[in-house]
Amino acid sequence: MFINKLAKFLISKPFVIALWFGLSLFAVGKSVVLGHSHIHNNYFVYKYNFYHVIHQQNLYAYYPEHYFDLNHYGPVFAYIIGPFALMPDALGVVLWVMFTAWLLLFAIQKLPVKNSHYLLIVLLCAHELMTSAANVQINPLIAALILFSFIFIKKEQDFWAALMIALGTFIKLYGIVGLAFFFFSNNKLKLVGSFLFWSAVLFVLPMLISSPKFIIQTYHDWYVDLQGKNLTNIASTREDVSVMGMVRKIAFHDLSNLVVLLPGVVLFALSYLRFKLFSNLNYQLLILASTLIFPVIFSTGSESPTYIIAFVGVAIWFINCERPVSKFDIGLLVFAFILTSLSPSDLFPRYLKDNYVMPYALKALPCFVIWLKIIYEALFRKFTNKDIIAVSA
Repeated sequence: MFINKLAKFLISKPFVIALWFGLSLFAVGKSVVLGHSHIHNNYFVYKYNFYHVIHQQNLYAYYPEHYFDLNHYGPVFAYIIGPFALMPDALGVVLWVMFTAWLLLFAIQKLPVKNSHYLLIVLLCAHELMTSAANVQINPLIAALILFSFIFIKKEQDFWAALMIALGTFIKLYGIVGLAFFFFSNNKLKLVGSFLFWSAVLFVLPMLISSPKFIIQTYHDWYVDLQGKNLTNIASTREDVSVMGMVRKIAFHDLSNLVVLLPGVVLFALSYLRFKLFSNLNYQLLILASTLIFPVIFSTGSESPTYIIAFVGVAIWFINCERPVSKFDIGLLVFAFILTSLSPSDLFPRYLKDNYVMPYALKALPCFVIWLKIIYEALFRKFTNKDIIAVSA
């Protein structure tokens, strides 16, 4: 009786929403309380993206007087971060984190799933969002844009779906994976045409607050920057939290990305072979989950806070599992929650984190295993009416 009441409370909307925003507010609030020097470096990288676009300063150069890292985001990001950059830093950083948390929550709410399932997704991802918030990350925004790409295509609003895909791409490239939902569109020509339209708009848009010459040069600089970042990531212990990084750090130190990436792309493509299921909601949700996980586990730029994108995919996969949910699938979820979500926190044994999880990029392992399970399901799962009823809105 007590267990049933506890379970009902844990999945109740007031508790889930309070946990979602509360954990993130706590994570970013600590830095504000401690003082200006403790505000995460990432926020200043974002903030000066805006100012450097306006003042036509190289976005990808070092500015040690402002931050000790490099900016890796496109110039159109200046429009997103601008309102926050104009605020006092203590206020701007908190509102930025809360805004991205709200946007991702809003996107999850709009998924074509039952109310109880959307709440379960939020509950499962709340701790991973906290990790992202503690690092003032942009990734909840990117996850939301990918979700909106899928949602708008489902609603046959391809014009707006194309904007989500293009915006995600022009901010951090990851958004391009929204094109994975192309085959679910009933208006494919409209989707392609709209994507080209929005790409042109977003290419030109930063010129309105800068200059055409500077922005064109900036896109060239961005390309060079991303090439250099890939080489830096491979040698980093903090980044390259990916399948390639895991393999490199455990055994094959000189492993080429293509040795792992190409088989991954082939497997991802094979999951589209069941053409007759393109209109099946369960199948579509599998592809959505796969699309959220894929760019994270196969990117050398992935860090621990990047996994909010992948973990939303893990949660969507779980609510979409065949009914009744098998012990194996529950075991995979628990494995992912412990090793992927909890490992960066103080709840995880420090010895294991410092000596195994971080040095060997093991945070990627559960998501990789679940991604392989998703590919298997996309290829061989028998979709039944019972499953469809289980996730329909």
